[in-house]
Amino acid sequence: MQNHVLKYLNEIVKKVPDKTAYSDGTVSLMFREVYAQSRSVGSFLYKKGIYKKPVVVFMQRAPREIAAFFGVITGGDFYVPVDEEMPAGRIQLILDNVKSPLVICDETTAEKAKAFDLKGGEIVLYDDMIGTGIEDEALERIYRSAVDTDPIYIVFTSGSTGVPKGVAACHRSVIDYIEQLSEVLAFDGNTVFGSQTPLYFDACLKELYPTLKFGATTYLIPRSCFSFPVALVEYLNRYQINTICWVVSALTMVSAFDTFQTVKPEYLRTVAFGSEVFPIKQFRRWREALPEATFTNLYGPTECTGMCCYYRVEREFADDEAIPIGRPFENREVLLLTADGRLAGEGEEGEICVRGTALTLGYYNDPVRTAEAFVQNPLNTAYPELIYRTGDIGRHNEKDELVFVSRKDFQIKHMGHRIELGEIEVNVDMLPEIRMSACIYDTKKGKIVLYFVGDISEKELTAALKTKLPRYMLPNRIFRIESMPLTANGKIDRVTLKRSYEAG
Repeated sequence: MQNHVLKYLNEIVKKVPDKTAYSDGTVSLMFREVYAQSRSVGSFLYKKGIYKKPVVVFMQRAPREIAAFFGVITGGDFYVPVDEEMPAGRIQLILDNVKSPLVICDETTAEKAKAFDLKGGEIVLYDDMIGTGIEDEALERIYRSAVDTDPIYIVFTSGSTGVPKGVAACHRSVIDYIEQLSEVLAFDGNTVFGSQTPLYFDACLKELYPTLKFGATTYLIPRSCFSFPVALVEYLNRYQINTICWVVSALTMVSAFDTFQTVKPEYLRTVAFGSEVFPIKQFRRWREALPEATFTNLYGPTECTGMCCYYRVEREFADDEAIPIGRPFENREVLLLTADGRLAGEGEEGEICVRGTALTLGYYNDPVRTAEAFVQNPLNTAYPELIYRTGDIGRHNEKDELVFVSRKDFQIKHMGHRIELGEIEVNVDMLPEIRMSACIYDTKKGKIVLYFVGDISEKELTAALKTKLPRYMLPNRIFRIESMPLTANGKIDRVTLKRSYEAG
Protein backbone atom coordinates (compact mmCIF):
# COMPACT_ATOMS: atom_id res chain seq x y z
CA MET A 1 0.00 0.00 0.00
CA GLN A 2 1.32 3.45 -0.89
CA ASN A 3 1.59 5.84 2.04
CA HIS A 4 3.92 8.53 0.66
CA VAL A 5 3.32 10.84 -2.32
CA LEU A 6 6.99 10.79 -3.30
CA LYS A 7 6.83 7.09 -4.07
CA TYR A 8 5.59 8.33 -7.45
CA LEU A 9 8.83 10.29 -7.99
CA ASN A 10 11.10 7.56 -6.61
CA GLU A 11 9.70 5.06 -9.11
CA ILE A 12 9.24 7.22 -12.21
CA VAL A 13 12.80 8.62 -12.13
CA LYS A 14 14.07 5.08 -12.77
CA LYS A 15 11.86 4.71 -15.84
CA VAL A 16 12.11 8.07 -17.64
CA PRO A 17 14.96 10.03 -16.01
CA ASP A 18 15.65 12.21 -19.05
CA LYS A 19 12.07 13.09 -19.93
CA THR A 20 10.82 16.63 -19.28
CA ALA A 21 8.68 16.69 -16.16
CA TYR A 22 7.88 20.39 -15.74
CA SER A 23 8.45 23.33 -18.07
CA ASP A 24 7.28 26.90 -18.55
CA GLY A 25 8.36 26.93 -22.18
CA THR A 26 11.66 28.58 -21.29
CA VAL A 27 13.07 26.57 -18.39
CA SER A 28 12.50 22.82 -18.06
CA LEU A 29 13.33 20.19 -15.47
CA MET A 30 13.76 16.51 -16.31
CA PHE A 31 12.66 13.89 -13.81
CA ARG A 32 16.22 13.19 -12.71
CA GLU A 33 16.71 16.91 -12.04
CA VAL A 34 13.49 17.12 -10.03
CA TYR A 35 14.61 14.06 -8.05
CA ALA A 36 18.16 15.32 -7.40
CA GLN A 37 17.14 18.87 -6.51
CA SER A 38 14.37 17.74 -4.19
CA ARG A 39 16.80 15.44 -2.35
CA SER A 40 19.30 18.26 -1.96
CA VAL A 41 16.58 20.50 -0.52
CA GLY A 42 15.49 17.70 1.82
CA SER A 43 19.10 17.19 2.92
CA PHE A 44 19.49 20.91 3.60
CA LEU A 45 16.43 20.83 5.86
CA TYR A 46 17.73 17.72 7.63
CA LYS A 47 21.08 19.39 8.36
CA LYS A 48 19.22 22.40 9.71
CA GLY A 49 17.24 20.17 12.06
CA ILE A 50 13.94 21.26 10.48
CA TYR A 51 11.57 18.31 10.66
CA LYS A 52 7.77 18.06 10.69
CA LYS A 53 7.56 21.85 10.32
CA PRO A 54 5.82 24.19 7.87
CA VAL A 55 8.30 25.56 5.33
CA VAL A 56 7.27 28.58 3.30
CA VAL A 57 8.11 28.47 -0.41
CA PHE A 58 8.11 32.04 -1.73
CA MET A 59 9.27 31.70 -5.32
CA GLN A 60 8.21 32.73 -8.80
CA ARG A 61 5.92 30.31 -10.60
CA ALA A 62 8.41 28.04 -12.32
CA PRO A 63 9.52 24.38 -12.45
CA ARG A 64 12.01 24.99 -9.64
CA GLU A 65 9.19 25.98 -7.30
CA ILE A 66 7.61 22.56 -7.85
CA ALA A 67 10.93 20.86 -7.09
CA ALA A 68 11.10 22.95 -3.91
CA PHE A 69 7.70 21.58 -2.86
CA PHE A 70 8.92 18.03 -3.27
CA GLY A 71 12.14 18.91 -1.47
CA VAL A 72 10.23 20.08 1.57
CA ILE A 73 8.29 16.80 1.62
CA THR A 74 11.55 14.85 1.17
CA GLY A 75 12.85 16.50 4.33
CA GLY A 76 9.80 15.32 6.27
CA ASP A 77 8.20 18.77 6.36
CA PHE A 78 5.17 20.36 4.67
CA TYR A 79 5.27 23.23 2.20
CA VAL A 80 3.37 26.50 2.42
CA PRO A 81 3.31 28.21 -1.00
CA VAL A 82 3.04 32.00 -1.22
CA ASP A 83 3.40 34.21 -4.27
CA GLU A 84 4.41 37.79 -4.98
CA GLU A 85 1.05 38.42 -6.68
CA MET A 86 -0.70 37.92 -3.31
CA PRO A 87 -1.58 41.11 -1.41
CA ALA A 88 1.15 41.92 1.12
CA GLY A 89 -1.35 41.88 3.98
CA ARG A 90 -2.42 38.35 3.09
CA ILE A 91 1.17 37.12 2.95
CA GLN A 92 1.83 38.55 6.40
CA LEU A 93 -1.24 36.84 7.84
CA ILE A 94 0.00 33.53 6.42
CA LEU A 95 3.46 34.07 7.91
CA ASP A 96 1.88 34.98 11.26
CA ASN A 97 -0.09 31.73 11.22
CA VAL A 98 2.57 29.19 10.26
CA LYS A 99 5.64 30.78 11.89
CA SER A 100 7.92 28.90 9.53
CA PRO A 101 11.58 28.47 10.54
CA LEU A 102 12.60 28.81 6.89
CA VAL A 103 11.49 30.75 3.81
CA ILE A 104 12.73 29.37 0.50
CA CYS A 105 13.19 32.13 -2.10
CA ASP A 106 14.72 32.76 -5.49
CA GLU A 107 16.78 35.79 -6.47
CA THR A 108 13.67 37.79 -7.35
CA THR A 109 11.61 37.10 -4.23
CA ALA A 110 14.39 37.20 -1.62
CA GLU A 111 14.43 40.99 -1.41
CA LYS A 112 10.64 41.12 -1.26
CA ALA A 113 10.60 38.58 1.57
CA LYS A 114 12.77 40.89 3.71
CA ALA A 115 9.90 43.39 3.86
CA PHE A 116 7.82 40.97 5.96
CA ASP A 117 7.95 39.98 9.61
CA LEU A 118 9.13 36.41 9.16
CA LYS A 119 8.59 35.52 12.84
CA GLY A 120 12.21 34.52 13.18
CA GLY A 121 12.28 32.54 9.95
CA GLU A 122 15.45 32.45 7.88
CA ILE A 123 15.50 33.38 4.19
CA VAL A 124 17.40 30.80 2.11
CA LEU A 125 17.98 30.87 -1.64
CA TYR A 126 16.85 27.82 -3.56
CA ASP A 127 20.04 27.91 -5.63
CA ASP A 128 22.08 27.56 -2.46
CA MET A 129 19.95 24.67 -1.18
CA ILE A 130 20.35 22.53 -4.31
CA GLY A 131 24.12 22.60 -3.86
CA THR A 132 23.75 20.62 -0.65
CA GLY A 133 25.28 17.17 -0.56
CA ILE A 134 22.59 14.48 -0.40
CA GLU A 135 22.21 12.62 2.89
CA ASP A 136 20.86 9.35 1.53
CA GLU A 137 20.68 7.47 4.82
CA ALA A 138 18.94 10.30 6.64
CA LEU A 139 16.44 10.81 3.84
CA GLU A 140 15.69 7.09 3.78
CA ARG A 141 14.97 7.17 7.54
CA ILE A 142 12.67 10.15 7.09
CA TYR A 143 10.87 8.43 4.21
CA ARG A 144 10.41 5.17 6.12
CA SER A 145 9.16 6.87 9.28
CA ALA A 146 6.40 8.81 7.50
CA VAL A 147 2.78 7.81 7.96
CA ASP A 148 0.00 8.61 5.53
CA THR A 149 -1.67 11.12 7.84
CA ASP A 150 1.43 13.34 7.97
CA PRO A 151 0.74 16.73 6.33
CA ILE A 152 2.47 17.58 3.07
CA TYR A 153 1.16 21.09 2.34
CA ILE A 154 -0.87 23.98 3.65
CA VAL A 155 -2.74 26.16 1.16
CA PHE A 156 -4.68 29.17 2.28
CA THR A 157 -8.24 29.95 1.26
CA SER A 158 -10.26 33.07 1.93
CA GLY A 159 -11.98 33.38 5.27
CA SER A 160 -15.30 35.13 5.82
CA THR A 161 -13.67 37.19 8.59
CA GLY A 162 -10.93 38.41 6.24
CA VAL A 163 -8.38 36.10 7.87
CA PRO A 164 -7.25 33.34 5.45
CA LYS A 165 -7.67 29.70 6.48
CA GLY A 166 -4.74 27.32 6.05
CA VAL A 167 -5.99 23.95 4.81
CA ALA A 168 -3.60 21.15 5.74
CA ALA A 169 -3.64 18.06 3.51
CA CYS A 170 -1.84 14.76 4.08
CA HIS A 171 -0.26 11.98 2.02
CA ARG A 172 -3.38 9.82 2.31
CA SER A 173 -5.88 12.33 0.95
CA VAL A 174 -3.62 13.45 -1.90
CA ILE A 175 -2.75 9.90 -2.99
CA ASP A 176 -6.41 8.91 -2.93
CA TYR A 177 -7.33 12.00 -4.98
CA ILE A 178 -4.63 11.45 -7.58
CA GLU A 179 -5.51 7.78 -8.00
CA GLN A 180 -9.23 8.51 -8.46
CA LEU A 181 -8.77 11.56 -10.70
CA SER A 182 -6.24 9.76 -12.90
CA GLU A 183 -8.62 6.88 -13.49
CA VAL A 184 -11.60 9.12 -14.29
CA LEU A 185 -9.67 11.37 -16.70
CA ALA A 186 -7.52 8.53 -18.13
CA PHE A 187 -4.11 10.15 -17.64
CA ASP A 188 -1.08 8.21 -18.89
CA GLY A 189 2.55 8.65 -19.85
CA ASN A 190 1.57 10.51 -23.04
CA THR A 191 -0.41 13.15 -21.14
CA VAL A 192 0.83 16.69 -21.65
CA PHE A 193 -0.80 19.06 -19.15
CA GLY A 194 -1.30 22.77 -19.66
CA SER A 195 -1.46 24.21 -16.13
CA GLN A 196 -3.51 27.36 -15.69
CA THR A 197 -3.62 27.75 -11.93
CA PRO A 198 -1.14 29.50 -9.63
CA LEU A 199 0.92 27.07 -7.57
CA TYR A 200 -0.43 28.39 -4.26
CA PHE A 201 -3.85 26.88 -5.00
CA ASP A 202 -4.63 23.21 -4.49
CA ALA A 203 -5.99 23.13 -8.05
CA CYS A 204 -2.43 22.52 -9.27
CA LEU A 205 -2.55 19.04 -7.70
CA LYS A 206 -4.36 17.85 -10.85
CA GLU A 207 -1.15 18.29 -12.84
CA LEU A 208 1.77 18.13 -10.42
CA TYR A 209 1.28 14.68 -8.93
CA PRO A 210 -0.13 12.77 -11.95
CA THR A 211 2.98 13.98 -13.79
CA LEU A 212 5.03 12.02 -11.25
CA LYS A 213 2.70 9.03 -11.28
CA PHE A 214 2.79 8.48 -15.04
CA GLY A 215 5.92 10.23 -16.23
CA ALA A 216 3.76 12.82 -17.98
CA THR A 217 4.75 16.44 -18.71
CA THR A 218 3.31 19.65 -17.29
CA TYR A 219 3.67 23.06 -18.91
CA LEU A 220 3.14 26.05 -16.63
CA ILE A 221 1.33 28.39 -19.01
CA PRO A 222 2.47 32.00 -18.50
CA ARG A 223 -0.16 34.20 -16.88
CA SER A 224 0.16 36.71 -19.72
CA CYS A 225 -1.28 34.19 -22.20
CA PHE A 226 -4.66 34.32 -20.47
CA SER A 227 -5.09 37.94 -21.51
CA PHE A 228 -4.72 37.04 -25.18
CA PRO A 229 -6.93 34.08 -26.19
CA VAL A 230 -5.35 33.51 -29.61
CA ALA A 231 -1.86 33.48 -28.10
CA LEU A 232 -3.11 31.08 -25.43
CA VAL A 233 -4.38 28.55 -27.95
CA GLU A 234 -1.21 28.95 -30.00
CA TYR A 235 0.76 28.11 -26.84
CA LEU A 236 -1.29 24.94 -26.42
CA ASN A 237 -0.51 23.96 -30.00
CA ARG A 238 3.18 24.84 -29.80
CA TYR A 239 3.76 22.40 -26.95
CA GLN A 240 1.20 19.83 -28.14
CA ILE A 241 -0.77 20.11 -24.90
CA ASN A 242 -3.51 17.48 -24.87
CA THR A 243 -4.99 17.86 -21.37
CA ILE A 244 -6.27 20.91 -19.51
CA CYS A 245 -8.02 21.20 -16.15
CA TRP A 246 -9.07 24.85 -15.95
CA VAL A 247 -11.53 27.04 -14.15
CA VAL A 248 -14.57 27.89 -16.25
CA SER A 249 -13.70 31.59 -16.62
CA ALA A 250 -10.45 30.71 -18.40
CA LEU A 251 -12.30 28.50 -20.87
CA THR A 252 -15.05 31.06 -21.37
CA MET A 253 -12.53 33.78 -22.13
CA VAL A 254 -11.31 31.72 -25.08
CA SER A 255 -14.69 30.83 -26.56
CA ALA A 256 -16.48 34.12 -25.87
CA PHE A 257 -14.11 36.14 -28.04
CA ASP A 258 -14.49 33.96 -31.15
CA THR A 259 -10.96 32.58 -30.80
CA PHE A 260 -11.88 29.33 -32.53
CA GLN A 261 -12.57 31.20 -35.75
CA THR A 262 -8.85 32.05 -35.83
CA VAL A 263 -7.19 29.02 -34.23
CA LYS A 264 -8.27 25.80 -32.55
CA PRO A 265 -6.43 23.60 -30.04
CA GLU A 266 -5.10 20.87 -32.33
CA TYR A 267 -4.00 18.37 -29.70
CA LEU A 268 -6.53 18.69 -26.89
CA ARG A 269 -8.27 15.41 -26.07
CA THR A 270 -9.16 15.93 -22.38
CA VAL A 271 -10.88 19.04 -21.05
CA ALA A 272 -11.82 19.18 -17.38
CA PHE A 273 -13.40 22.23 -15.80
CA GLY A 274 -14.74 23.35 -12.47
CA SER A 275 -15.04 25.99 -9.75
CA GLU A 276 -17.87 27.81 -11.55
CA VAL A 277 -20.98 27.02 -13.59
CA PHE A 278 -20.12 26.71 -17.28
CA PRO A 279 -22.53 28.82 -19.40
CA ILE A 280 -24.09 26.36 -21.84
CA LYS A 281 -23.66 28.70 -24.80
CA GLN A 282 -19.90 28.83 -24.23
CA PHE A 283 -19.66 25.12 -23.47
CA ARG A 284 -21.26 24.31 -26.82
CA ARG A 285 -18.61 26.36 -28.60
CA TRP A 286 -15.89 24.26 -27.00
CA ARG A 287 -17.59 20.99 -27.92
CA GLU A 288 -18.12 22.16 -31.50
CA ALA A 289 -14.45 23.13 -31.75
CA LEU A 290 -13.27 19.83 -30.22
CA PRO A 291 -15.80 17.15 -31.20
CA GLU A 292 -13.40 14.29 -30.38
CA ALA A 293 -12.41 15.54 -26.93
CA THR A 294 -13.87 14.40 -23.61
CA PHE A 295 -15.35 17.04 -21.32
CA THR A 296 -15.65 16.48 -17.58
CA ASN A 297 -17.15 18.76 -14.96
CA LEU A 298 -15.30 18.58 -11.63
CA TYR A 299 -16.48 19.77 -8.25
CA GLY A 300 -14.84 19.95 -4.86
CA PRO A 301 -13.61 22.33 -2.15
CA THR A 302 -10.01 22.74 -1.01
CA GLU A 303 -10.99 21.19 2.32
CA CYS A 304 -11.69 17.92 0.50
CA THR A 305 -8.32 17.75 -1.30
CA GLY A 306 -9.04 19.07 -4.74
CA MET A 307 -12.12 17.72 -6.50
CA CYS A 308 -14.45 15.10 -5.07
CA CYS A 309 -17.19 14.79 -7.74
CA TYR A 310 -17.15 14.42 -11.52
CA TYR A 311 -19.54 14.33 -14.45
CA ARG A 312 -18.55 13.19 -17.94
CA VAL A 313 -20.59 15.21 -20.44
CA GLU A 314 -22.18 12.84 -22.93
CA ARG A 315 -25.51 14.48 -23.73
CA GLU A 316 -26.90 17.79 -24.88
CA PHE A 317 -28.18 20.41 -22.44
CA ALA A 318 -30.94 22.99 -22.72
CA ASP A 319 -29.98 26.66 -22.67
CA ASP A 320 -31.18 27.09 -19.09
CA GLU A 321 -29.86 23.75 -17.82
CA ALA A 322 -26.82 23.40 -15.56
CA ILE A 323 -24.21 20.75 -16.25
CA PRO A 324 -24.38 18.36 -13.27
CA ILE A 325 -21.46 17.75 -10.94
CA GLY A 326 -22.43 14.10 -11.19
CA ARG A 327 -21.28 11.68 -8.57
CA PRO A 328 -18.43 11.39 -6.08
CA PHE A 329 -15.14 9.70 -6.80
CA GLU A 330 -14.75 6.33 -5.16
CA ASN A 331 -13.91 6.30 -1.45
CA ARG A 332 -15.96 9.38 -0.64
CA GLU A 333 -19.65 10.09 -0.24
CA VAL A 334 -21.69 13.24 -0.71
CA LEU A 335 -24.55 13.84 1.70
CA LEU A 336 -27.21 16.46 0.99
CA LEU A 337 -28.26 17.65 4.43
CA THR A 338 -31.15 19.94 5.26
CA ALA A 339 -30.94 22.64 7.90
CA ASP A 340 -32.32 20.23 10.51
CA GLY A 341 -29.65 17.60 9.77
CA ARG A 342 -31.63 15.06 7.74
CA LEU A 343 -31.01 13.77 4.24
CA ALA A 344 -32.71 15.89 1.58
CA GLY A 345 -35.64 14.19 -0.12
CA GLU A 346 -36.18 13.64 -3.84
CA GLY A 347 -35.64 16.95 -5.66
CA GLU A 348 -35.11 18.77 -2.35
CA GLU A 349 -32.16 21.07 -1.89
CA GLY A 350 -29.58 20.49 0.81
CA GLU A 351 -26.09 21.48 1.84
CA ILE A 352 -23.40 19.43 0.12
CA CYS A 353 -21.41 17.59 2.80
CA VAL A 354 -18.53 15.21 2.15
CA ARG A 355 -17.18 12.25 4.10
CA GLY A 356 -14.29 9.89 3.41
CA THR A 357 -10.54 9.87 2.81
CA ALA A 358 -10.77 13.10 0.81
CA LEU A 359 -11.18 15.20 3.96
CA THR A 360 -8.10 17.19 4.84
CA LEU A 361 -6.71 17.55 8.36
CA GLY A 362 -8.50 20.84 9.00
CA TYR A 363 -7.32 24.44 9.32
CA TYR A 364 -3.76 24.90 10.55
CA ASN A 365 -3.53 26.57 13.96
CA ASP A 366 -7.25 27.29 13.82
CA PRO A 367 -9.21 24.81 15.96
CA VAL A 368 -12.31 27.02 16.23
CA ARG A 369 -12.97 27.29 12.51
CA THR A 370 -11.95 23.68 12.03
CA ALA A 371 -14.63 22.59 14.50
CA GLU A 372 -17.23 24.72 12.69
CA ALA A 373 -16.65 23.13 9.27
CA PHE A 374 -15.43 19.61 10.07
CA VAL A 375 -18.27 18.21 12.15
CA GLN A 376 -19.66 14.94 13.39
CA ASN A 377 -21.87 13.23 10.83
CA PRO A 378 -25.40 13.88 12.17
CA LEU A 379 -26.57 10.64 10.55
CA ASN A 380 -24.13 8.63 12.68
CA THR A 381 -24.31 8.74 16.47
CA ALA A 382 -22.50 5.44 17.11
CA TYR A 383 -18.85 6.48 16.67
CA PRO A 384 -16.76 9.53 15.69
CA GLU A 385 -17.02 10.30 11.97
CA LEU A 386 -16.24 13.68 10.50
CA ILE A 387 -17.91 15.27 7.50
CA TYR A 388 -17.05 18.57 5.86
CA ARG A 389 -19.85 21.10 5.40
CA THR A 390 -19.07 22.85 2.11
CA GLY A 391 -21.54 25.72 2.35
CA ASP A 392 -22.72 24.78 -1.16
CA ILE A 393 -26.33 23.96 -1.95
CA GLY A 394 -27.13 21.05 -4.25
CA ARG A 395 -29.96 18.76 -5.34
CA HIS A 396 -30.48 15.64 -7.42
CA ASN A 397 -32.21 16.11 -10.79
CA GLU A 398 -34.70 13.73 -12.38
CA LYS A 399 -31.79 11.62 -13.69
CA ASP A 400 -30.47 11.33 -10.11
CA GLU A 401 -27.44 13.44 -11.07
CA LEU A 402 -26.06 15.77 -8.42
CA VAL A 403 -26.49 19.41 -9.46
CA PHE A 404 -24.81 22.40 -7.86
CA VAL A 405 -27.41 25.07 -7.07
CA SER A 406 -25.48 27.88 -5.39
CA ARG A 407 -23.38 28.97 -2.49
CA LYS A 408 -25.29 29.55 0.72
CA ASP A 409 -24.05 33.13 0.62
CA PHE A 410 -25.10 33.52 -3.05
CA GLN A 411 -28.77 33.25 -2.16
CA ILE A 412 -30.53 36.51 -1.40
CA LYS A 413 -33.93 37.61 -0.13
CA HIS A 414 -35.23 40.31 -2.46
CA MET A 415 -38.73 41.81 -2.59
CA GLY A 416 -39.92 38.95 -0.37
CA HIS A 417 -38.54 36.26 -2.67
CA ARG A 418 -35.55 33.94 -2.23
CA ILE A 419 -33.39 34.32 -5.34
CA GLU A 420 -30.33 32.54 -6.69
CA LEU A 421 -28.10 35.16 -8.29
CA GLY A 422 -26.69 32.41 -10.47
CA GLU A 423 -30.10 31.95 -12.08
CA ILE A 424 -30.01 35.56 -13.24
CA GLU A 425 -26.53 35.04 -14.70
CA VAL A 426 -27.68 31.93 -16.57
CA ASN A 427 -30.42 33.91 -18.30
CA VAL A 428 -28.04 36.75 -19.15
CA ASP A 429 -25.41 34.36 -20.54
CA MET A 430 -27.99 32.78 -22.86
CA LEU A 431 -28.22 35.99 -24.89
CA PRO A 432 -26.07 35.81 -28.06
CA GLU A 433 -24.52 39.24 -27.48
CA ILE A 434 -23.22 38.39 -24.00
CA ARG A 435 -19.69 37.11 -23.41
CA MET A 436 -19.55 37.09 -19.59
CA SER A 437 -21.74 38.27 -16.73
CA ALA A 438 -21.74 38.47 -12.95
CA CYS A 439 -24.29 39.51 -10.34
CA ILE A 440 -23.69 41.02 -6.92
CA TYR A 441 -26.17 42.20 -4.30
CA ASP A 442 -26.17 45.54 -2.51
CA THR A 443 -27.45 44.44 0.89
CA LYS A 444 -27.68 47.99 2.26
CA LYS A 445 -29.93 49.30 -0.51
CA GLY A 446 -31.51 45.97 -1.44
CA LYS A 447 -30.46 46.16 -5.10
CA ILE A 448 -29.43 43.47 -7.57
CA VAL A 449 -26.44 44.69 -9.58
CA LEU A 450 -25.41 43.11 -12.88
CA TYR A 451 -22.08 43.52 -14.68
CA PHE A 452 -21.57 42.17 -18.19
CA VAL A 453 -19.17 42.06 -21.13
CA GLY A 454 -20.87 42.02 -24.51
CA ASP A 455 -22.10 43.73 -27.66
CA ILE A 456 -25.37 45.11 -26.31
CA SER A 457 -26.34 48.26 -24.45
CA GLU A 458 -27.59 48.34 -20.87
CA LYS A 459 -30.99 49.46 -22.15
CA GLU A 460 -31.23 46.64 -24.70
CA LEU A 461 -30.18 44.11 -22.08
CA THR A 462 -32.83 45.34 -19.68
CA ALA A 463 -35.49 44.94 -22.34
CA ALA A 464 -34.31 41.43 -23.18
CA LEU A 465 -34.31 40.33 -19.52
CA LYS A 466 -37.88 41.55 -19.04
CA THR A 467 -38.94 38.76 -21.40
CA LYS A 468 -36.99 36.13 -19.45
CA LEU A 469 -37.17 36.96 -15.75
CA PRO A 470 -39.98 37.79 -13.30
CA ARG A 471 -40.03 41.38 -12.12
CA TYR A 472 -38.55 40.60 -8.71
CA MET A 473 -35.47 39.02 -10.34
CA LEU A 474 -34.67 41.89 -12.70
CA PRO A 475 -31.37 43.65 -11.90
CA ASN A 476 -31.86 47.13 -10.44
CA ARG A 477 -28.55 48.36 -11.86
CA ILE A 478 -26.77 47.14 -15.00
CA PHE A 479 -23.22 48.06 -16.00
CA ARG A 480 -21.45 47.22 -19.25
CA ILE A 481 -17.69 46.77 -18.75
CA GLU A 482 -14.85 46.11 -21.17
CA SER A 483 -13.45 43.09 -19.32
CA MET A 484 -14.47 41.01 -16.35
CA PRO A 485 -12.11 41.14 -13.37
CA LEU A 486 -10.71 37.72 -12.49
CA THR A 487 -9.02 36.36 -9.39
CA ALA A 488 -5.50 34.91 -9.51
CA ASN A 489 -7.09 31.49 -10.02
CA GLY A 490 -9.10 32.74 -13.00
CA LYS A 491 -12.53 32.91 -11.34
CA ILE A 492 -14.78 35.94 -11.66
CA ASP A 493 -13.69 38.40 -8.98
CA ARG A 494 -16.97 39.40 -7.36
CA VAL A 495 -15.19 41.10 -4.48
CA THR A 496 -13.60 43.58 -6.89
CA LEU A 497 -16.96 44.17 -8.59
CA LYS A 498 -18.60 44.86 -5.24
CA ARG A 499 -15.86 47.27 -4.22
CA SER A 500 -16.15 49.04 -7.56
CA TYR A 501 -19.90 49.39 -7.11
CA GLU A 502 -19.60 50.64 -3.55
CA ALA A 503 -16.98 53.18 -4.62
CA GLY A 504 -19.59 54.66 -6.91
